[in-house]
Amino acid sequence: MPRWIQALLTLILGLIIGLIYGWKIAPVEYIDLAPNTLHAEYRTEYILMVAEAYQSENDLDLAARRLALLGSATPAEIIAESLKSGDYTQNESKIIKKLLGEIQTWQPTLTESKP
Repeated sequence: MPRWIQALLTLILGLIIGLIYGWKIAPVEYIDLAPNTLHAEYRTEYILMVAEAYQSENDLDLAARRLALLGSATPAEIIAESLKSGDYTQNESKIIKKLLGEIQTWQPTLTESKP
């Protein structure tokens, strides 16, 4: 068998073994990622969870910090964008709009608040 065929077969075999190892045996697992890496659907769910947590905690600073994890936009912009693109029920939409109304007038404090 010619040498170039052996090299080609070795290359193909190595590629196949590498793909099997990377996809089946030891695939990459993403753990503890920041919320800003979430898919758009999960971002809207995250915003809903923040709004629901705010409804029970009434800590606007904490809600704003949680929303700040989604990117560099202001918390009000993040919520407004979510309302446009999200598919919320009427009750969920009401909760998020309440948070949006309160966060638009929110002024950050310099004191530390509990996480």
